[in-house]
Amino acid sequence: MAFNHLPAGVHDALSALSVTPVTHSVPMASNPLPPDAGARTSPGMILERLARGATRAARITHTEHLPPRIGSHADWPEQIRPEVIAAIRSAGIERPWAHQARTSEHALRGESVVVATGTASGKSLAYLAPVLSTLLDGSEAPNGRGTTALYLAPTKALAADQRRAVRELAAPLGTAVRPAVYDGDTPVEEREWVRQYGNYVLTNPDMLHRGILPSHPRWSSFLRALRYVVIDECHSYRGVFGSHVAQVVRRLRRICARYGSEPVFLLASATAAEPGQAATRLTGLPVVEITEDTSPRGELVFALWEPPLTELHGEQGAPVRRTATAESADLLTDLAIQGVRTVAFVRSRRGAELIALIAQERLAEVDRSLPGRVAAYRGGYLPEERRALERALHSGELLGLAATTALELGVDVSGLDAVVIAGYPGTRASLWQQAGRAGRSGQGALAVLVARDDPLDTYLVHHPEALFDQPVESTVLDPDNPYVLAPHLCAAAAELPLTESDFPLFGPAAGGLMPQLESANLLRRRAKAWHWTRRERAADLTDIRGQGGSPVQIVEAGTGRLLGTVDAAAAHTTVHEGAVHLHQGRTYVVRQLDLADDVALVEEASPPYSTTARDTTAISILETDTEIPWGDARLCFGSVEVTNQVVSFLRRKLITGEVLGETKLDLPPRTLRTRAVWWTVTEDQLDAARVNPEQLGGALHAAEHASIGMLPLFATCDRWDIGGVSVPLHPDTLLPTVFVYDGHPGGAGFAERAFHTAAGWLNATRQAIASCECEAGCPSCIQSPKCGNGNDPLHKRGAIRLLSELLRGAGQGA
Repeated sequence: MAFNHLPAGVHDALSALSVTPVTHSVPMASNPLPPDAGARTSPGMILERLARGATRAARITHTEHLPPRIGSHADWPEQIRPEVIAAIRSAGIERPWAHQARTSEHALRGESVVVATGTASGKSLAYLAPVLSTLLDGSEAPNGRGTTALYLAPTKALAADQRRAVRELAAPLGTAVRPAVYDGDTPVEEREWVRQYGNYVLTNPDMLHRGILPSHPRWSSFLRALRYVVIDECHSYRGVFGSHVAQVVRRLRRICARYGSEPVFLLASATAAEPGQAATRLTGLPVVEITEDTSPRGELVFALWEPPLTELHGEQGAPVRRTATAESADLLTDLAIQGVRTVAFVRSRRGAELIALIAQERLAEVDRSLPGRVAAYRGGYLPEERRALERALHSGELLGLAATTALELGVDVSGLDAVVIAGYPGTRASLWQQAGRAGRSGQGALAVLVARDDPLDTYLVHHPEALFDQPVESTVLDPDNPYVLAPHLCAAAAELPLTESDFPLFGPAAGGLMPQLESANLLRRRAKAWHWTRRERAADLTDIRGQGGSPVQIVEAGTGRLLGTVDAAAAHTTVHEGAVHLHQGRTYVVRQLDLADDVALVEEASPPYSTTARDTTAISILETDTEIPWGDARLCFGSVEVTNQVVSFLRRKLITGEVLGETKLDLPPRTLRTRAVWWTVTEDQLDAARVNPEQLGGALHAAEHASIGMLPLFATCDRWDIGGVSVPLHPDTLLPTVFVYDGHPGGAGFAERAFHTAAGWLNATRQAIASCECEAGCPSCIQSPKCGNGNDPLHKRGAIRLLSELLRGAGQGA
């Protein structure tokens, strides 16, 4: 029997909501504080109000105070046009910070550069000053279009926000700067204007991959004049997504060379480790790094918050801690009552909807005008819904927002006073990105991390040094991954026939893949070049975000109204027949999932339960790349094939999480070829660890769950990027084996990182289990929110003894 733990999109992240009565830290009066009260109150005072009452104060496990910092000015480089400097001054900025001036100097010298300074440190202005100056020079050229620049953002929200900022800053320059967004939300009638007249085009890697590069002849005048490519929030390009974007950038460089241009790349990130190396991997070019932050910073008070235990019991009778969703909804409510402008970040779309809904209901009890000032923001909304929410947040019309990471990256929401983070977001980079959304006007800010009932979250709120004394993670990406590289070689050949002279641009693995692409009839060699010969579009061979196909449209059965979309990889677990779906505070039940047409038909309903999918997983070893002896144990890394099938779903009571019943499902299995790290133990080691056959399955299963939960401390991932399987006797190893694998085709670099840091990773795993106060295992140590086997069997003490014995041999023979 295999016990499995599945990656992103394979399980609904949100467990049943546990709601217990809470005494609000702010009196529920009919006259709440005015909307700007938070801006006039120190973050320490705001936290003190949240913590009023004995039960509330005990939930704060640690408070970190980051003191304010004084800024250091410099002068703009002489090459920056005086008109641009005047426009910047008219925006209220007399002189740049030193890191802004240094970034501009490198850009004007034609050197690609990455500015990796803190949130709200003025990175946008650091690259905009040279870009605007160069565009102004180009507008005065006697012939031709002049100069152009391309801006790439990981999200549509960020691109839209940057267009607004550029328009405001460049307004004194007249028509010399013509910013325009070109993405999937751009109306068809506007697209031709953007191609012909826009000289600062804001888009995303998806549109560059599918829309601009395949149609490069229509963009020839823009690409011929391309001087700068801005890559914002570059740390977000990691794993499979980052590997795809790296190849899209190489295709862009190749097409630009065809038209005679060689653009300079300007990259920005508030949270990047070794930013120069990461930027070089992403672009394939040498990149100068600017890391010294010379901007001022307001005080940041960062609290770690652990929800209390409830009287409820979950799977296998384990004690249940109050959910981060319910706790964050209370905090958002209290902050809104205080007049504190807040964003609550939550990992799942359903969680964002629930937090907003709970906060609205509780605010209605205080003041009927307040519920309308709190909303949810997530992916899957229609474009007009997203833009309206962004405007309301920016204007201050919204006082509180429950958002997924769709709002995490760079969107300027100046004036926010507080951020609530519902569960560790998976990496320290994301944690600081989210915390940095508040205090962006230089005022003090409050950030609160609310722990989920999860091994990693529990570990972090009791080990604050793991958050505050460690640098952000290194960006992990692998452009040479054949599952990534192959479709981009096909796309490149469709854009311009490929020759051997192109191989160095795409990396050392490119030449070796060409015979395979020929034998698969994807490319055909004619003379000295390879051509794409199929009728379908080569760019459609891959989804660069690794979502595994077209999104599933969620349609209201009675009206035909499109409510939104869900990623293809998540469809089996979130919109299967009978699933409960939340959208903007309304509850729907899925009546039919049509996988052929990528449509889920839903009807509005009010069921008294939530739904959770169940699945089975099998894993086979394809190839072992590396094997290290740990005493008698073996630590291995290589390629595997994972087969997963959603087989049923549970209905749970909303309040207690009690299981009401299980319904079988008939969905097709899905296979994944990926990379994994695994370890085996021998019979002698089991005897030494005092793990008998009855305990073995539960001990392996518990160790697997906890190790997946702890890996984000050692690799740039979160637990939804990875999966796992534990088997008492695996047919390929003929030994008890635990696997942890990347949840993306071809791998994402996470399992490889786990292999190289295995001793530290598994030691932290053992410590996390051993230090938990529960008797037999709970969500804070060995239970997983996405376990396909209902967290059964699990054996806590057996897992501790097994890991201790495994680690006894760590490093022996390495």
